[in-house]
Order: sequence, then C-alpha cells, then structure tokens
Amino acid sequence: MIALYINWNFDSEIINIFGFPLKYYGLLFGCGLLLSTYILKGIYKKENLKDNAHKALFVYGIIGIFVGARLGHCLFYDFEYYSKNILEMFLPIKINQIGEIKFVGYSGLASHGGTIGLIISLYLYSKKYEIKYLKILDLIAIVAPLGATFIRLANLMNSEMIGNPTTMPWAFIFRKVDNIPRHPAQLYEAIAYLIIFIIVFTVYKTASIKLGNGFLFGLAITLIFTMRILIEFVKINQVEFEDGMKLNMGQILSIPFVIIGMYFMEKNLINKETEQKTSH
Repeated sequence: MIALYINWNFDSEIINIFGFPLKYYGLLFGCGLLLSTYILKGIYKKENLKDNAHKALFVYGIIGIFVGARLGHCLFYDFEYYSKNILEMFLPIKINQIGEIKFVGYSGLASHGGTIGLIISLYLYSKKYEIKYLKILDLIAIVAPLGATFIRLANLMNSEMIGNPTTMPWAFIFRKVDNIPRHPAQLYEAIAYLIIFIIVFTVYKTASIKLGNGFLFGLAITLIFTMRILIEFVKINQVEFEDGMKLNMGQILSIPFVIIGMYFMEKNLINKETEQKTSH
C-alpha cells in the first residue's frame, strides 16, 4: 500500500490588518452561516414564512451559536483557567502576567455549547415571531450539518482537533504540531456532516414522506452526535483531564443529544401511527 501522506502546513492567519488578524476559522465559520442562511431563505419561502422572520433568524442564530460555543468551551473544557480570567471568556483578548493585553481572537469554541445556545436562542425567536418551536428546530436542523461541515474545515485549516497517529495512506502530517502521520479527524467529520446534510435535506424535500414537527430535528442531532462519538475514537484528547477516561468530554456531552434526538424521532413516529389508526 502506497503512502500518500499529505503535508499540512497552512498558516491559520490569512492577513493581518493593523494588528487585527483575519483567520481561516472566522472566514469559514462566516461562510457556513451565510450559505445556511441562503438555503433557509428558500425553505422559508416554501413554508410561507415571513421574510422579516428569515432576516431576524441570522441574528438570533449567530448570537446563540457563538455565545453558546464560547461559554461551552470555557465551562466544559477549561473552567479552571477561565474561572480565574473571566474577562477573557467574553473578550477576544489574552492578558499576560504583567498586564499586557493582546488581541488573539476567540480561540476556543465548543460545538456542544453552540448547539445548546442555538436551541435556547431559537426558543426566544419562536416566541417573538410566533412560529412553532419544533417547526423552527426542524428547519434549522436541515442546514445545521452544513454549518458544522464548514466549522470542521476551519479546524482543519487551524491544524487543531487532530487525529491519532496512523499508517493509513491518506494520513495528514500536521507540520505545525509534529512530524507524525495522523488521522485527519476534522476532515472525517466534515465529510460525515456533509453527508448528513444531504440526507436530512433529501428527507425534507421528499414529498412522499409526511413527517410531523420534531422529526428532522431528532434525525439531524442523532446522526451528528453519533458520528461525533465514533470519530472521537480516532482523535487526540483536547485537554489533559481527558487522559485515562474511557470516553472523552466530547463523547460524554454527545450522548444526551443522541438520546434526545432518538426520543423526538420515536415520538413523531408513534404519533403518526396513532393518527393513522384513528383515521381508519
């Protein structure tokens, strides 16, 4: 078997303007949000939802995802540090021991926290624009895997969340980390989430499949977090306290989402079966 190892040595920073860096992470994160918003515009039109509600969705979505992802990272993965440096939790800065402040951007974002933040912000959004909560969760679930695809590609550009050492011919050598061939775990996840997006979007577009509110939400988070659990087995641990754990923090946090997703799918199917029986 011929080794086709890929030497990965991208600079995470695209350009620096007067001390403010534009990084691939921010660019890809933004592209994912914009593309998801564009697709949702067509979905909103199909569902006869108001245009002003669609425009507001972007604001609610980005605030929910970003605040949740940031707090999730600080609380779930590095609470000891951020509990002593609370200002850095909210601002994109780093304060050294002599009090100097450096703009570093938001280097820590957790997908589980982003999901929780989005779910909370969508509840407030549903109340404001009088859309059924489960319906809006379903619509967001269609594009959420696509957004996750871009985020994992951003992680790849940053050479972060790398995989375990491997001799597989498609291994990446992340030169900014070491010279060891490793699983491109970020790429695995990006591909998995893109496939999940295609599956969920196809289910939504298939007219012969009549589903109640909540099914697409359940389907999406079940598939997303099941893949997260599986792919974590070929990733290095993100923080030291995970060493020695049978399941790391990412896997532990994913289990409740899988259970919730399966619950919504099962509940939807049971309600559908009940409706069919009563209609006969």
